[in-house]
Parts: sequence; structure tokens; C-alpha cells
Amino acid sequence: MRHFWLELRKNKVLFLMILPTLLFFAVFAYFPMVGVYYAFTSYSFEGGLFGSEFIGLKNFEFLFDSGVLWNLTKNTILYNLAFIFIGNILQLICAIFLSELPGKWFKKTTQSVMFLPFFVSFVLVGAFVFNLFSVNNGVVNTMLEQLGLPPYDFYLHTAPWKYIIVFFQVWKGLGYGTVIYLAAIMSISDEYHEAAKIDGANIFQRVRYIVLPMLVPTFILLILLALGGILKGQFDLFYQIIGNNGMLFESTDIIDTYVYRSLAVNFDIGMGTAAGLYQSVFGFILVVTVNAIIRKTREDYALF
Repeated sequence: MRHFWLELRKNKVLFLMILPTLLFFAVFAYFPMVGVYYAFTSYSFEGGLFGSEFIGLKNFEFLFDSGVLWNLTKNTILYNLAFIFIGNILQLICAIFLSELPGKWFKKTTQSVMFLPFFVSFVLVGAFVFNLFSVNNGVVNTMLEQLGLPPYDFYLHTAPWKYIIVFFQVWKGLGYGTVIYLAAIMSISDEYHEAAKIDGANIFQRVRYIVLPMLVPTFILLILLALGGILKGQFDLFYQIIGNNGMLFESTDIIDTYVYRSLAVNFDIGMGTAAGLYQSVFGFILVVTVNAIIRKTREDYALF
């Protein structure tokens, strides 16, 4: 403790600079953790946090026994795995193509156009999806009508939404991820490419033996960072596209949307907090486990 106070006196300015960050995390990350107690109560507005009935693990038992938690976990993990791996692979491919384009003007224009969807609000994405797939005046059903085919009510069938949701999430993040990979490609020394050209390597061989191995650390780092939020889901995406359409919950409901409905629609604060606590603990265990595996196989790529 004495050493800490000596360090504080010695580096007062540095500690003052970090103070706003510490306050931010204390107020918005650590103080709210007191609310975890809700998960073990049958919450009532009259009793409040500490006046509500303590019921132990009954909220968790209900979630597990009803099968709700299994379905939420499955949907959340599968969707996020699709977002992570399909998104990163497409971003990597686009970055390689862009890096090999000869014209600077065309390359910059393409980057800008690809980056635009990242700034589009999920509210607009939801409106766009509705206008595409609405059974009455949607673009898809209008085209089916013109072809003499019967309309298809997308909002009554769960099957298409797995692909629709993944497509729009990947589309929205494609430009942002491409820029990250493109920056990593631009950092590769030209000497490698020049030496490969002298040895007679074509563009595909240079990509395979120079670019891809050099991008492995960036790829693993981005995957690891994304895995940290694998149970967090994309609440804005699912809520704006699916909303409260119970017909689609079986294949589109994730932990975030369930927690929101528990708190804002059903007012079941104990159940919603239990689901949120499960989400945080499971996500923490997943990140630590994956990082441990990577540390054993490729120690240099591990986060910690």
C-alpha cells in the first residue's frame, strides 16, 4: 500500500489523466453489477431491490427446465458464429481484391461505397427489409405476382430469416472489416512481393504464400475479439428486423431480445436479469477457454 501512495505522488499527472476512464467504468460497469441480485429474486416494484422475495436459483431452473435458455443460447451462438466467420472471410477476400486493383481512383471509390452501409442505422435496415419482404407491397412478392406465382408470407415462416439476418449483418459490416484487413495488407513490405516476382510467382501464389500468412495474426485477433461478444448478439439488428413477431421467435430469438422483452414487455425483471447473468458468465468462460487453447497452440496470438 505504501508503494502505491509513493507511486501516486510520483506520477500524479498520469493518474489524473486516467481518472475519467476509471470513473466511467466504475459508474457504468461496476456499480450496476449490484443489480445482479435481481436474478435471485421474485422482483416486485413495491419491495424494490432488497425488499423483493429471495428465491435463490428458481429463475435459472425455470429457464433451463423450460428449454428457453437452450434455444436462446443456440440461436445466439450460431448467428454470431455465422456473423464472425462469414463476415471475416468475405472481408479478407474483398481486402485482397482491393489491394490488387491498379487504379487508385477506382480503389478509393470502391472503399467508400463499401463503407457506407456501416453508417446506416438499423432502423433504416429494418424499414428496408420490411419493404422487401412484406406480403402486401413488398418488392419480392410484387415480383412473384408479376411472374404469376402465389405470394409468400415471410413473416409467417421462420426458414428464410436465418439467411436474411446473416446477409444484412455481413453486408453492414463488410466495408469496415475490409478497411482493417486492407490496412494490414498495406503494412506488408513490398520487398516480399518483389522477391516473389523475381522468383516467378504469379499473383495467386503471392497471395497464398505472402499475403495470407501475414494476415493470420490480424485474423486471429479479430476472431478472438469477436468471440468476446459471441453471446451478446446484435440487439438492434434482431429487434428492428423481427420486432415482436412471436411467429419467428423460435429461430430468431436471442438472449438480448429475450432480456428486453422480459424487462420492457413482461416486466419480469428477475427472469431477464437471470438470462443476462447467464449470458455474461457463459461469455466470460468461453473467452477464457478459447484464449487458453490459442495460447497453447500459438502463444504469440493470445490476448492474455
